[in-house]
Amino acid sequence: MDNSIIIIDDENDFLESVKRGLVTFGYQNVTIEKNPREAAALCENGANFDIALIDITMPEISGVELLQILKKISPNTECIMVTAIDEAKVAMNCLKKGAYDYLVKPFSREDLVASIGRALERKKLVDLLDLGKTRTLPKLKHAEAFAPIVTRSPNLMRALKEAELHAQGDAPILITGESGTGKDLLAKAIHAASPRAKFAFTPINMAALSGNMFDAEFYGHTKGAFTGAEKDRIGYLEQTNRGTLFLDEIGSLPPEFQGKLLRTLQDGEFMKLGTSIIRKVDVRFIAATNSDLDAMLAKKTFRKDLYYRLRGGWIHLPSLRERKDDIPLLIKKFLEEFTGAQGGGGIEENAVDLLVNYDYPGNIRELRYFIQAAVSLSQGKPITADSLFPYLGRRKTPATISHQSDRDPIVSIKEMEKNYILKVYDQTGRNKSEAARLLGIGLNTLRRKLDAYAG
Repeated sequence: MDNSIIIIDDENDFLESVKRGLVTFGYQNVTIEKNPREAAALCENGANFDIALIDITMPEISGVELLQILKKISPNTECIMVTAIDEAKVAMNCLKKGAYDYLVKPFSREDLVASIGRALERKKLVDLLDLGKTRTLPKLKHAEAFAPIVTRSPNLMRALKEAELHAQGDAPILITGESGTGKDLLAKAIHAASPRAKFAFTPINMAALSGNMFDAEFYGHTKGAFTGAEKDRIGYLEQTNRGTLFLDEIGSLPPEFQGKLLRTLQDGEFMKLGTSIIRKVDVRFIAATNSDLDAMLAKKTFRKDLYYRLRGGWIHLPSLRERKDDIPLLIKKFLEEFTGAQGGGGIEENAVDLLVNYDYPGNIRELRYFIQAAVSLSQGKPITADSLFPYLGRRKTPATISHQSDRDPIVSIKEMEKNYILKVYDQTGRNKSEAARLLGIGLNTLRRKLDAYAG
């Protein structure tokens, strides 16, 4: 855990003992300071601590005085006071002056860790409230984890900061947004920014789990649990222990399985198929959906108790239509992805205008497809507006539109994919191997698609 903690006490043995206990528990960013004036100077010089553990009785500056100094310099630092004197009057005075908690020596490591955990949860809630009040764009502490999400949209930047704050806890997170907005990328970023980052991240498409497959795949099974089960199988839950389980398309989970999932979320317990042994698992759940869960709740096709359990943290991703300024950045990113760092032949300005003025029912996924298709067809030359027309349903730039009375219909992504694959196939002289290479798909995948189109 990378939460920053400072311990201020004039006893070296106490400092070393507490630091050792916190590091053993998993807190790696722990600072100790014997001199309270030095601790205050650290904060004045820009050091930022999530938690300050302050002894009340110290020479030169008392712990209560240091508490007031720290809360003035860094109001978002949660302070826990420590004393050998168990007096309610002293405790109340500290709490009135901004302390979060008050511990009496000697205390156990479990009591200290529990107090720090509660203080960090409070800090997260305060930071989330502050996020909605400030006009300045928030800075990410784990920028590398969120680097795959390209944006300069203020709304999305705040959503990413909110996700980063939630990443430090264990509560389930629900990500909503239209198809193609990058919910899977955000789930991976939350995992990468969390204390669970070194453990497994397991994505599951819940729409693909049906019938007995849900129990067998999700919970695992023992040998002979059902016909064809020749050996024990570890399920998604067990293989993700201490990691993050990403439940994609949670709205597609049939009602008969929602109760089972709820019990696992509540208790962290499960049973494999073919056994009555209860097993414990430590998993962080992130769910995502493009479905209207509120409408599903009204129709009683999605359990209300499961919905509120999943919404420990809720993050909504805006559509690409709501973040038009990001389109040029995404074009650049996808050009580099498909042509290398040099961007190939580039893209003409009128083509960028055409892409910026498109509505993107398929969001970022659709834009990425357009760029991939245009790069393959341009063969190293600059991408032009003409090369994009077949894939945008012949949508014109605003200047062209003003001279027309109507527009051609927008075709579906599935139809665009078919047209594009057939065009590349024809351009390669119907060479399947070459067409598969240009399309970036497997030869068997291409054969399967061509057979489907012929049928």
